[in-house]
Amino acid sequence: MTLSFFDQFMSPVLLGIPLMALALTLPWILFPALTPRWLNSRMLTLQSWFIGRFSHELLLPLSPAGHKWAMLFASLMLYLISLNMLGLLPYTFTPTTQLSLNLGLAVPLWLATVIIGMRNQPTIALGHLLPEGTPTPLIPILIIIETISLFIRPIALGVRLTANLTAGHLLIQLIATAAFVLLPLMPTVALLTGILLFLLTLLEVAVAMIQAYVFVLLLSLYLQENV
Repeated sequence: MTLSFFDQFMSPVLLGIPLMALALTLPWILFPALTPRWLNSRMLTLQSWFIGRFSHELLLPLSPAGHKWAMLFASLMLYLISLNMLGLLPYTFTPTTQLSLNLGLAVPLWLATVIIGMRNQPTIALGHLLPEGTPTPLIPILIIIETISLFIRPIALGVRLTANLTAGHLLIQLIATAAFVLLPLMPTVALLTGILLFLLTLLEVAVAMIQAYVFVLLLSLYLQENV
């Protein structure tokens, strides 16, 4: 019984074919495409407004050199929200519960921000490894600590997204199983458990959106340090 709770995080396979590629492709199919019409549809207008507001709020503190990342951050935000939200539907799979996928998104983008900093302003980028006013005996230790913290950033990005979604999905399944078992024994308690399950599902919807935003927000903060 305990092992079955974690089966939902296994990559589904149909006729020996992994369905991970299908799960990663589906969000792009759901996005509305541009049309040659003079007036956009309601869905496309809403998406354009959301992308504009999100890009404005996210990139407002950045210098103009970082504004070229606007489309990348907006598309990544929509992509992660779609994957997280689709995973809450029955008989679906959430690819972002896989640490390998999250690290595959976090490591290249984090590395790109580091390379941009080293190429455009190497002195300032290296200066982040040593805070100003550090006592001389502590300089080697602080450089080592800051270097480790720099390389931990992509791991923290991937683990944060994986852990939050995995914990939420697992808690939903645990409470749903408890409600199902208690229904014939204690209907009143099962009803209260069902209400708790509904509230937890609403919370998980909020978590799915917030974690996508936090993922992109932290990447923008890393970029802000290097542009």
